[in-house]
Amino acid sequence: MTPFPTTLAQEPAGGVAGWATGLVDTLGGPGAGVAIALENLFPPLPSEVILPLTGFAAGQGVLSLASALFWTTLGSMVGALALYAIGALFGRERMHAVWARLPLVRVSDLERTEEWFRRHGTKAVLLGRMVPIFRSLISVPAGVERMPVPLFLLLTTVGSLVWNSVLVLAGYALGDRWELVETYVGVASKAVVLLVLAAAATWLVVRLRGRGAEPRHRRA
Repeated sequence: MTPFPTTLAQEPAGGVAGWATGLVDTLGGPGAGVAIALENLFPPLPSEVILPLTGFAAGQGVLSLASALFWTTLGSMVGALALYAIGALFGRERMHAVWARLPLVRVSDLERTEEWFRRHGTKAVLLGRMVPIFRSLISVPAGVERMPVPLFLLLTTVGSLVWNSVLVLAGYALGDRWELVETYVGVASKAVVLLVLAAAATWLVVRLRGRGAEPRHRRA
């Protein structure tokens, strides 16, 4: 029987892919978990590179597919819990204090956001784990609003397992063409960023027009 390889065939030479490959080569499943935990803490680290590459490693026999899914999901939970803790430590009172000093915003805007999160927070955390960029950021408001930790971990686990499974299995199936996952998910990530920027620009224009119209309304 041919022994399993201990390193990836056609290893990426550098960048995030090379760094992730080194972790998986050295530590196996736990290395993939460390990479994904750091990806949660630092969203510029792309899961669309780390997860398919981990799936490719599983296809090469560097680790098992079950190990790849287990450790990447555990890493997602650890990273998300760290961001939750940051939100909880920052707290609602500090959030209001900072918000009150920002230009063009009102306390009522924050209060409406908080009310929305209280009503829809479970769906936001669950679905947010499957959306590029927001899959990391959604943990912070969950901490600020002190979502019960067991519920937060359950939602994070389910959402992360779905996201991780799709990308890991894609890398496993594509083999040395795993970079295709990065290409398509990267497009989705850019689309999300553009939508958020467009929404923020629209909100800013509406708010500035409202401030400009307010004095005329008062004079009338």
